[in-house]
Amino acid sequence: MRLLFVVLAEKDLNREFLLPNTTYIGGDRSVLTLGEILQRLKKIYCHHIGVEYMHLSNREQYLWIRKHFETPSIMELTPDEQKRLFKRLIRSTKHVLFLNLNYQLIMVIKICRFEEFLAKKWPAEKRFGLEGCEVLIPAMKQVIDCTAALGVDTFVIGMPHRGRLNILANVCRQELEAIFCQFSTLQPEDEGSGDVKYHLGVCIERLNSASGKPIKISVVANPSHLEAVDPVVQGKTRAEQFYRNDTRGDKVMSILLHGDAAFSGQGIVYETFDISGLPAYTCHGSIHFIVNNQIGFTTDPRFSRSSPYCTDVAKVVNAPIFHVNADDPEAVMHVCTVASQWRNKFKKDVVIDLVCYRRHGHNEQDEPSFTQPLMYQKIAKALPVMDKYAQKLINAGVVNQEYVQAEMDHYVEIMETAYSNSQKEMFVRNRDWLDSPWKTFFPCDVDLKLKPTGVSVEVLQHIGNIFSAVPKNFRLHSGLERVLRGRAQMVQSGTSDWALAEAFAFGSLLGEGFHVRLSGQDVERGTFSHRHHVLHDQNVDKNTVEPLNELWPGKQAQYTVCNSSLSEFGVLGFEVGFSLSNPNALVIWEAQFGDFSNNAQCIFDQFISSGQAKWIRQSGIVCLLPHGYEGMGPEHSSARLERFLQLCSDDEERMKPPGPEFEGGQLMETNMIVANCTTPANFFHLLRRQMLLPFRKPLIVMTPKSLLRHPEARSPFDDYLENTRFKRLIPEDGPASENPEQVKRLVFCSGKLYYELKKERDNKKLDSDVAICRIEQLSPFPYDLVKEQAEKYKNAQLIWAQEEHKNMGAWLYVHPRLLTALNNGRSVKYAGRAPSASTATGNKYHHMREQNKVIADTLEVTMPGVHHYQMVKAKYRYCVFQVILDPSVELPHSSVTSSTIYGAVTAAIKSVFGECGLGQCKHLLKVKVFEDELGIVVIRVLDAHLQTLITSTPFIRQISRIPAILKCLFIGGSIRACAKATLNYHRNNLIKDLPKASLSDSSIIMNTLKSFYMA
Repeated sequence: MRLLFVVLAEKDLNREFLLPNTTYIGGDRSVLTLGEILQRLKKIYCHHIGVEYMHLSNREQYLWIRKHFETPSIMELTPDEQKRLFKRLIRSTKHVLFLNLNYQLIMVIKICRFEEFLAKKWPAEKRFGLEGCEVLIPAMKQVIDCTAALGVDTFVIGMPHRGRLNILANVCRQELEAIFCQFSTLQPEDEGSGDVKYHLGVCIERLNSASGKPIKISVVANPSHLEAVDPVVQGKTRAEQFYRNDTRGDKVMSILLHGDAAFSGQGIVYETFDISGLPAYTCHGSIHFIVNNQIGFTTDPRFSRSSPYCTDVAKVVNAPIFHVNADDPEAVMHVCTVASQWRNKFKKDVVIDLVCYRRHGHNEQDEPSFTQPLMYQKIAKALPVMDKYAQKLINAGVVNQEYVQAEMDHYVEIMETAYSNSQKEMFVRNRDWLDSPWKTFFPCDVDLKLKPTGVSVEVLQHIGNIFSAVPKNFRLHSGLERVLRGRAQMVQSGTSDWALAEAFAFGSLLGEGFHVRLSGQDVERGTFSHRHHVLHDQNVDKNTVEPLNELWPGKQAQYTVCNSSLSEFGVLGFEVGFSLSNPNALVIWEAQFGDFSNNAQCIFDQFISSGQAKWIRQSGIVCLLPHGYEGMGPEHSSARLERFLQLCSDDEERMKPPGPEFEGGQLMETNMIVANCTTPANFFHLLRRQMLLPFRKPLIVMTPKSLLRHPEARSPFDDYLENTRFKRLIPEDGPASENPEQVKRLVFCSGKLYYELKKERDNKKLDSDVAICRIEQLSPFPYDLVKEQAEKYKNAQLIWAQEEHKNMGAWLYVHPRLLTALNNGRSVKYAGRAPSASTATGNKYHHMREQNKVIADTLEVTMPGVHHYQMVKAKYRYCVFQVILDPSVELPHSSVTSSTIYGAVTAAIKSVFGECGLGQCKHLLKVKVFEDELGIVVIRVLDAHLQTLITSTPFIRQISRIPAILKCLFIGGSIRACAKATLNYHRNNLIKDLPKASLSDSSIIMNTLKSFYMA
């Protein structure tokens, strides 16, 4: 604009211009002079408000923004309006809440006096006050008043430490006595370790004076980890909307407060924005406040971000951004009103950037002049916003000095009374700071005698039949048709695999009224292509069916299964927040691989494992973490079981006396449950127990990969019936259990290693010498059951076997607990991998060598002190296939090569088992095509991957673009056995064809026979 003034002549400023229909600066006038245009634009965009909206791609939206800032006099109030709106807010017919200057002055007085009072009473305490951004409180109240008038009645707030006490007092209206008690050294009245006062949350129900409607305000408790609470708030908001059927966010909304450095610096801000528009994660728009004090602790903006503004990250979701001078309360109130109306109309995020300053250091004891001397020289001279605003109203004749002083004195009197009352308190009540109360959930007397978790066979069959049915008028993928047929066969035979057991758990809980929500990367299909909870029509795009939502139409709870963005931190935080809203929901987050869960380590450490201890709030969040060593390298093998066990709070030296309430008492006292199931039925019971407990605890499950299709990892329906329950420990039930005195080794293990140990034990015929017990629930530790098994096998050497390295896995957790269960009367030997910096090797040879050593060390029966190691050889299977070409294709079998068949086989494995299944076995496949006209193929595969190969080959439809199938003829343990069996299969056909064959054909047949014999 300055350039225009320089270039244009004075006479040009008087030229009139017709205004376009994209601007509102003219009001009722369609023509303005250039001088008027420049003057109005300068007043709108170059004063105390800066509006960023031109990045919006929606024309309606950016025109709406223009209208609400460019319309003449839209922010101006007359003296009559100021007087009329004294001590209250009036809504216009257009639902625009106008500013009451007297009311706002009172608010500023309260804010400033509150901070001054705290500083006076507790000068040495950290309180992270709002001095320099006191306008945040009336801004928050303006948003709440505006949106409440527009229909919102529930607010979920997330914020950092700065200004928290002020918001709790003056926005939420938490009792001042309760706040002041947090500064004391009083003993807590209730359980929990507690947290510092500027982390605490509340849930307050009160009347909103502006709208005259009851509202609920929940401030979510949070750690010092800046922005970590953002996805938790969004998840809790989404849950509140879900349970109220608020599909557009008309009743429930979230408000998020940020610091400028954290907003641009913390990646979780972007992750939260990224999921804000996803159908299963949207909260239909949030209002964001940035307390932009232009410094991050001691770091200047030029060193803390690369973008011009700290708010630039919000542009990824096309959110309008309002920068406003926090020393101009009237401008702040206007942008808050516009932001509220924007969110109400468009259901999208909006950002209010309060450009302010921090009067003190990072905390009240910090000296900011060490690093920002010039800035703090200016801040020291700056007049507080209360003094500026009071003087403005006095000069305008709206109030006088006596009025201002009276309001100050009145609020100080209120605080002094509250302070006096707080000094009479004997205890601090942590329950006053609960952010997510479940009023009707907890029974008065908790029954710790756990009940069975099974269901009737009719329920199993009903769920199984629908889960395995092909939808009508629906083109299903041919591969899935086979999967559903397999499920139907299992239901008919009364057995189940892992996927069916999970469906039984989900379906039965849905039928009992529990909402089930499964979230995570690729969970609809399952990372390992085992789940298929959403079926896709092959002919109609986006035509899907969710069988578990059709079990009992109109009578069951809703099942929500949703693929998430490629995020762990943000999505897990969201699901934790969702779990806080209602205890009667099984909320599950599944990692793509358990290895990736450490991207969300902050959520595990600060919310899941310690949330109840700090904030006395419970969460029933379930985390499914695929875990197991199968040669897939250091990032696809371990969910870091050891880290979760380290977070568990059960005492390794204390074992309660066994009794009927032992299991329930353990679960009641622990902070979270960690399990590693080996059977589908036990996984079923674990999930159902999670909902049937009279309290809620987080559940961490190491879930399998190879066991999903393992032929022995099946459970009969008898293990699901009404009188059954979760087994914390599965004892030995083979020959060793019949003569326990003769057993030489008692092996405790957990997870899929059991099946490998059992197989090798059977091969070595050690069934009577070695007993294997599976610890299914690692935390709380099943002391009573371990003690019972150790006493049963009193002559046996005790072994703990694990796949993981010695410094990982469960060993360091279970070892002292095993000794406690044994009363330190017997020693326990370790069998597992040696200590390592990496979770797993990426080399197939080393993996097999290590795995075989674990098995050999576990099962070899030796005298104490004598170490004997014998490598268990990797076993291969040789599969003979015949390539059957389409009869219409006139090509010899010799045109099909080893490489093309290898490509067809690996493609089939990938289509059925996904990248995971392919990665496990593709490097171990060896393909050989005999040079003959019969199309005989031999494929060598590791024994562990045989089932993968046999399951996948029926899906081969072409080889190198030639229509063909592979027909399995024989499976043997050696190439010689394959050759012999193949000869037997073909001999009669070959010899039968000799009499009528030509000379050349006879030669081919004889050469074929010769090739087989030579092989």
